[in-house]
Formats: sequence, C-alpha cells, structure tokens
Amino acid sequence: MTQKLFTLKDLLPVAQKNHFAIGAFSARFTGMIEPIIRAALELQSPVIVQISKVEFSWYQISLPYYVRKFHEIYSKVSPNVPVCLHLDHTNTLEFVQEAVSGGFSSVMIDASSRPLEENIAYTRQVVELARKRGVSVEAELGRILSSDKFETTSEEEIFTDPLEAERFARETGVDALAISIGTVHGVYFTKQPKIDFDRLEAIRKHVQIPLVLHGGSGIPVEQIRRAIQMDSGGVSKINIATELEMTLYESLGILERLPDVEFWKLPSQQIARAQDAVRELTKKKIKDYLLSDQKAYLYD
Repeated sequence: MTQKLFTLKDLLPVAQKNHFAIGAFSARFTGMIEPIIRAALELQSPVIVQISKVEFSWYQISLPYYVRKFHEIYSKVSPNVPVCLHLDHTNTLEFVQEAVSGGFSSVMIDASSRPLEENIAYTRQVVELARKRGVSVEAELGRILSSDKFETTSEEEIFTDPLEAERFARETGVDALAISIGTVHGVYFTKQPKIDFDRLEAIRKHVQIPLVLHGGSGIPVEQIRRAIQMDSGGVSKINIATELEMTLYESLGILERLPDVEFWKLPSQQIARAQDAVRELTKKKIKDYLLSDQKAYLYD
C-alpha cells in the first residue's frame, strides 16, 4: 500500500534539526516525476516534487492532469521514502484553492511583490485555507530575481530583512519561508552567485521556522553545504529547477521548450535516456549537494 504524501511541516523541521536539506525538484514535464522519485528511493532520501503555476501554462499541462499522472506514478513506484507534492510559486488565492482541493500536499503563495502589510494579510488567507485541508504553506519575503535581471545595482533592496522576516513568520503562521540572500531563479551567466551568510545567520536568529533557498541551480557546492550545516539550522529546502530541465534537454539534443504532450511523442529510447539523465542528476544533488541521502529513516 502506498503511504500518504508528506507536507513541508512533516519534512523540514527534521531536516533543520539534523543539518541536511531536502531537494524540491521541479518536474516541469510529467515524464520527470518518476526519475525524481526513483532517485530518492535509490538513495533513501526524502524528496519534494514540485511545479509552479506558470509552468502549467509553459508546458501546456492542466493541474488535474498533473496530479493524476503524479498519483499514477506514485502508486506504481510505491516508494518507502517521504514524498511531498508541492505547488511552487503561485500568486492567486484561486489557484491555491484548486491545488489544495486537487491533491497537492503543500503550496507556496508568493505575494512578495506586494508591500509587507499586504503580503502578510494575503499569505494569512492562504494559510487559513490550506490548514483546513492539512496542506502546508510556504511563502516568500524579499524579491528573488530571475537570472535575466540579476545585473542590478539595488540588490540590498530585494534581500530579506531579518526583523521583517520575524514579524512575517509570526503573523502569517506559514510552515516555511523562502528568503532572498543572493541567489536567483535560473542559471548564472555573468555574475557568480554569492550567498550572504551574515544575512542568513541574522534571519535564522530571528526566525524559528524552516528556511527555503530558491534558485539552487548552479550554486557552488561549498556554499550550499555551508548554508545547510550552519549551527543555527541554516536552510532546509532547496529548489532545483533550471539545471534539471537543461539536463533533460541536453540528453535529447534539443534547444527549445517542448509541451508535455510532445515529450511523450518522442521515441521510447529518447524518453528513457532523458529520464535516466534526470534520475542521475537528482541522485547527485541528493548525495553531494543536499546531504539528504540515507535520511529517510528519520521519518519512520
């Protein structure tokens, strides 16, 4: 019998206490779900499978179809490791409601573009809605840029303020907080990433709930390990998206984005090669990057 899905509230406090992080791997194609779960199973690691609101439109997938495919795969693989199905960046209450009702065990509301007061109020609505269904909530404070906007002269303005983070966590009741400390979504083309460890330490002193690092693709291993293994707990969830997708495309020898339905029309050998590449990269991240291999037993 397949076990129930885990939430971030189930997963992240254990990671925080034991100084490892859990990878939130963006399965932008439904064909990426199985290799991600199998990689976690092979290494006995907890894992988060996620997709964001915008990715449903990018890859022409409906939320009900994605959830159905996920549960088909989850039942087939029947992993004995903790698995969470997480809705990444979403900015509307309506889409959160669809995910909460539709089978996700965790959601992220991103109201970080709003003023602090509005971000708190809107996020609190999501927490109240999700909690009724036993679904965990992640939110964001500070602005995490995309790599095409990384060359900015006002980085300080988008970083997370430790005192604001303390208030935000207290007043919203979220289960995890995504913070802006120097990483960006996407890959790094010109400027190399540098995590602001002083800021991370300050946030950690003021915030007790688990912290999340977005933009995990391409950050040097030594920076990630330091961020995870800080005495104060560091970060407990790291998002990995672009690097995973690029690996899939490289294995297929293509350069342009495919709709999900077109991926499944590829020759079976190509699909298998792409899934193998995704599985191997996921395993590498789990073992060398996240330090979460052989940690599933902590959830027994």
